[in-house]
Amino acid sequence: MKNLKYIFILSSALFAFSCNNDDTPANGGGTVTDPVETNPANTQYKPAFNGQTRIAGMTTDTEFKADIITSALTSPWGVKALPDGRLLVTQKTTGTLRIVTTAGVVSEPITGLPAVNPANQGGLLGLCLDPDFASNRMIYWVFSEAVTGGNISSVAKGKLAANEKTIENATVIYRSSPANPSDLHYGGRILFDQTGNLIVSTGERSVLQTRPLAQSLTASLGKVLRITKEGQPASGNPTFSGAGALPELYTYGHRNPQGLAIHPVTKEIWQSEHGPRGGDELNRLKAGSNYGWPTITYGIEYSGQPIGDAIQQKEGMEQPVYYWDPVISPSGMTFYTGNRVPEWENNLFIGSLSGQHIARLVIKDNKVVGEERLLAGEGQRFRDITQGGDGALYAVTDQGRLYKIDKK
Repeated sequence: MKNLKYIFILSSALFAFSCNNDDTPANGGGTVTDPVETNPANTQYKPAFNGQTRIAGMTTDTEFKADIITSALTSPWGVKALPDGRLLVTQKTTGTLRIVTTAGVVSEPITGLPAVNPANQGGLLGLCLDPDFASNRMIYWVFSEAVTGGNISSVAKGKLAANEKTIENATVIYRSSPANPSDLHYGGRILFDQTGNLIVSTGERSVLQTRPLAQSLTASLGKVLRITKEGQPASGNPTFSGAGALPELYTYGHRNPQGLAIHPVTKEIWQSEHGPRGGDELNRLKAGSNYGWPTITYGIEYSGQPIGDAIQQKEGMEQPVYYWDPVISPSGMTFYTGNRVPEWENNLFIGSLSGQHIARLVIKDNKVVGEERLLAGEGQRFRDITQGGDGALYAVTDQGRLYKIDKK
């Protein structure tokens, strides 16, 4: 075990946007500080509203610690707590699952899943447990699949065998379209909503050929989908106009959404996605809505050139609740519902890849009112985070670590 004590060094932020008194968390949240982002932005784009970016910083007053449970995982991508408190982890490049105890004992690889294409950003991605897992042992996951014409994001399900060595009757229940040779931007998060249907994120596959398909209602790229356990369009989905609109669509206009979480109070779906150079987003999803990519964005091309018409707002397209410039590369995320650290109640925790930290966001009335960076000294790409049955947070990193984060 490795116990880590964190000292947060705060400095004034460039291009900081002030927070008025109405944005101060009513129930605390910690000590308010200067914004955590101190690097210059990539653009001179202006936010649509006060507090949309570079909000006031926040530091946790309760002493907490981070323990490295294990460093023996291989490219972990998704983590979920089992009913008995152990952690089920997907391994991106090997296409296998592992179970890790809170004491750090790692199982042998669990096999039996469909073959993944592990090239670049592909592989075995996000996972979730059936709401009735305790009785049916069913697991659902997203993976990159090689098919005729290229690669796609696919959804599969299967039963964890009693001996926990294999997945029984693994079945692909949904395949995105169209296929493309790109091995980038698969999206890949999955969860159950309050009605028992699956919410799935897909990326627009990055290349210029497929990027516009995020705006197409006849393609399932760059979307958030809502499907049944059998992979069919869920009842109550929004109705989109136009011939050929896919009935499984829930929202569209996304780039590479790698974070999904249900707000513990409102039960609304929140989502994070990777922007280009600048313009990472946090969104509150509203059924049937268009989130703008690539028509509107707070980012630019990696070359420094503008994207499209270089606009950030357009009628009929949703604004992000919050955005980052420069990027932090937000990945898996979860809302905290434990009571171990009181000021974290209902806060959103997001794994940051290029930023190499865990972003803690204090949210009030659907606005971000405080931001903190946790574990910033670890030098790790935090890929996913979840809450365990013991009320602690558990996070996995691309480098193979599983952390436990809890009150001292």
